Amino acid sequence: MSSPDRSVPDGCPGALTTHLAADGPLARVRLPGGLVLPQQMHVLARAAEELGDGTVELTSRGNVQLRAVSDPVDLASRLADAGLLPSATHERVRNILASPLSGRVGGLIDVRALVGELDEELCARRDLAELPGRTLFALDDGRGDMCGLEPDFGAYAQPDGSYALLLAGRDSGVRVDRDSVVPTLLNCAAAFVELRGAHWRLAEVDNGVVRIVDLLRLSAGPALPLPAPVEVPPIGWLDQTDGLVALGAGLANGVLEARLAEFLAAIDRPVIVTPWRSVIVCDLDEGPAEQVVRVLAPMGLIFDAESPWIRVSACTGSPGCAKSLADVRSDLAAAVDARMTPRDERQHWSGCERRCGRPKGEVTDVIATGIGYQVS
Repeated sequence: MSSPDRSVPDGCPGALTTHLAADGPLARVRLPGGLVLPQQMHVLARAAEELGDGTVELTSRGNVQLRAVSDPVDLASRLADAGLLPSATHERVRNILASPLSGRVGGLIDVRALVGELDEELCARRDLAELPGRTLFALDDGRGDMCGLEPDFGAYAQPDGSYALLLAGRDSGVRVDRDSVVPTLLNCAAAFVELRGAHWRLAEVDNGVVRIVDLLRLSAGPALPLPAPVEVPPIGWLDQTDGLVALGAGLANGVLEARLAEFLAAIDRPVIVTPWRSVIVCDLDEGPAEQVVRVLAPMGLIFDAESPWIRVSACTGSPGCAKSLADVRSDLAAAVDARMTPRDERQHWSGCERRCGRPKGEVTDVIATGIGYQVS
């Protein structure tokens, strides 16, 4: 096996290793499974208000980030105290997606316990601290919502109780039982550490999937086609199987204002940050759920699945990104207000050709050129 090339630094931001953006240090906080407990949401809100630019940004990996951080050391201390920074060595590799409604609405199997097990075991393995910060794990409860996000290492629940092993965003043909999910995913990740050279994602490694399957002596059968990427996240009133209610809500540009985050914390219920830059407030009784909608809809939570904001997204743009040719988010907001965005297709607005944050699947690109936007 080739020796990994460590000469190229991993520029993926974390909570300890911030990225110096045009508007100041940017810190990214990993949220395995997207879960944020009420006290943790309170800490994020206060940190955004007191140490950042007053907002919490949702990312396409179900994480959050704070911009213009004035004191990264203080931020790290607050996050650690809140249980949001359990490992200094592994904090950037804890990118673990999971079906956001698992165990509450739909799905074949509840994968929530697997999220905790995977996170704990990932942090316990010293060799996996060498994973790139772009590595993505995913646990799909059988509904197929995580498959389209092209995880490097994933498990997709099957009707017979087994899990399909996903590698580089596709079905490897390998099937494992529940108890083998976590060790198999981590062993595959360890093999990637040794094979990757200068590559950041498994899909970039020549014949990477076959090499890992062979290296670990896994038995692979026929591979199945995977579901298409999800176009619209869970939005609105969602009846849980236990009789309670979950509320799915979008956010303009995926940005959560600190004051709104404080209100979410005050609901005193778990919040799930989804990879579609939306949130789900879980485990509500019907009366409080109705009150949440009445109070928080005017503050910016979008409970209408037909809102144009549900099908559009944007990169950071100016002034936060030095490479951007336009204030993309402001321009997108103006287009939404003027009803200039289509309701039957997804659009992603980008400040340059890099198209950062672009969602998976069929997406129309609107790219800044310096003298306007080009649609492709």
